[in-house]
Amino acid sequence: MLDTAGERVPFPGQDRPPEPAWKRAGRHTLDAARRPYWDRHDETWLVRRWPDLTATTVATLFFWLSLTPSLVPRPWALQGVIGGITAAIGYGIGALLSWIGPAVVRWRPSAEVQLRVRAHAWQAYWVLSLSLTVLLLGESADMQRELRKLQELPPTLTWHSMMIALLAVALCSLLLLVARLIRLGTRKLIDLLLRFVPRPVAVTAGLLISAMVVTFGAKDVVFERGVVDIASNIAANTDRSTHKGIVQSDSPFVSGSPQSLIRWEDLGYQGRNFTGSVLSRQQISSFTERPSMDPIRVYVGRAAADGYTEQTALAMAELERTGAFEREVLAIAGTTGSGWIDARTAEPLEYLYNGDTAIVAIQYSYLPSWVSFLVDREEAGRATRELVMAVRERLDALPAAERPKFVVFGESMGATAVEDSFDGLDDMLATTDGALLVGPPNYSPVWSEITENRDPGSPVWRPEYEDGRHVRFAQYPQRDLRRPDGEWAFPRVVYLQNASDPIVWWSPDLALQPPEWLEEPLGPDVTEELNWFPFVTFWQTAVDMSMSYGVEAPHGHRYGTNAVEGWAAVLPPEGWTEADTLRLKAFAEAHESPY
Repeated sequence: MLDTAGERVPFPGQDRPPEPAWKRAGRHTLDAARRPYWDRHDETWLVRRWPDLTATTVATLFFWLSLTPSLVPRPWALQGVIGGITAAIGYGIGALLSWIGPAVVRWRPSAEVQLRVRAHAWQAYWVLSLSLTVLLLGESADMQRELRKLQELPPTLTWHSMMIALLAVALCSLLLLVARLIRLGTRKLIDLLLRFVPRPVAVTAGLLISAMVVTFGAKDVVFERGVVDIASNIAANTDRSTHKGIVQSDSPFVSGSPQSLIRWEDLGYQGRNFTGSVLSRQQISSFTERPSMDPIRVYVGRAAADGYTEQTALAMAELERTGAFEREVLAIAGTTGSGWIDARTAEPLEYLYNGDTAIVAIQYSYLPSWVSFLVDREEAGRATRELVMAVRERLDALPAAERPKFVVFGESMGATAVEDSFDGLDDMLATTDGALLVGPPNYSPVWSEITENRDPGSPVWRPEYEDGRHVRFAQYPQRDLRRPDGEWAFPRVVYLQNASDPIVWWSPDLALQPPEWLEEPLGPDVTEELNWFPFVTFWQTAVDMSMSYGVEAPHGHRYGTNAVEGWAAVLPPEGWTEADTLRLKAFAEAHESPY
């Protein structure tokens, strides 16, 4: 049957052919594009003319909050990332409020009133949001400059306000697009299930299936098989390499040397850095001005043995070979995720005791610390605990007068690894001659025990515990280790802890709970402009962790040569004076190791 224009039309009662999906999607998109921004959107399609007003308002508010300063200064690009993620979180919260509101409040004004109110609300939003965003971006730049001054950084800071806003909008839009794709897919899945089961069953099953797919995709595919695998492959290649300038030591007292039980190739990247940069007796004598010994450094890489028990056995054999139990001091070092030991923490102990020292460590991972934290955080404690137990057993077998002084130390995850090796602070004090723990992460067990039970009135960033009898905290050691005024008995535990170190203060609780480190009084390098906001402070501090090395000591996660005062307090040699400490501090700063 043909119409007057000669086009074929169906006979009466005959159904029209179904419209292709691509054409239907295009028609809905054009309809949405023609709709004014104050009109209601179509909930059934991904593409809308305008986002939800409530959600957009909350997202903008969250973006403004993200412009406030945090623990360490940050560049504009990271500010844009924080702003985008935070705005997306705000949009989700706003969308939830927009959905709950009409469900709770049943009263509705007339359609004409709704349209007029929505139109005026959008107009007010554009006027206020644009002007306030410009103003707050400028204020944010000023606050970042003030924070840089507080943490002794150069005052120069290029704050690309326009780029921050564009990056935040782009990232927020991308996250919103992904969320809407998930929502659209879930609705299509529910529609498909409705053909076979009742609606309550279809909705429940559709939501559960969608949640499982998203969780599996994000965790197992994107993160573990994507991000983690890439980081692991990069780290594995790095672990097989050697830092420029590092060569195999010929000292018989060092792992990886020709006389060692451990091959140079099996030390790993950080193990080669640690043993290849060992101090010589000549270097030590240049400070002590008397004959010195070659220090012992034992390091067992992951490739040297299968499992922690075998690594520990190899470490013990290497300690026996080098005569470590005949030295004046024996130290166990906890390593970070990549196996790193900070030379600025190890070398002061070797200078203090004129090289008559032995340091031992085993590598439990070669992954970057942030990956180790996520996938094998407990491995650090298991590996170090094996070593601590073996060394303690060997020391107990020696006559008390012949035992070396036994100490432990570690930085960051290495500090946690050391703490996990003991059954609390009392065990550490009873079985060692002291400990130096630098920048411990928030989940460190002994640190948490001490901090939670600190003396009343002492701030969390500089806690006092049992009147400082055995444990003290310091950011500026020459001043802080003198407090409190009570007796400081041996054995001693020193924590080097910066008030602005995000690795110390980050925890999941930041998302919903204000932290104690923001209570008055604030730390010496924490700006008064810093405030807690739900979700916002969590992401700010998470990003701060990646920037924590971008400042100078003692700020962020940088501790410089503060280990000099730390070791001088924990285990001072006989006759050691404060003048000796200051002289070693100056020497260490002038000869700071790059490893």
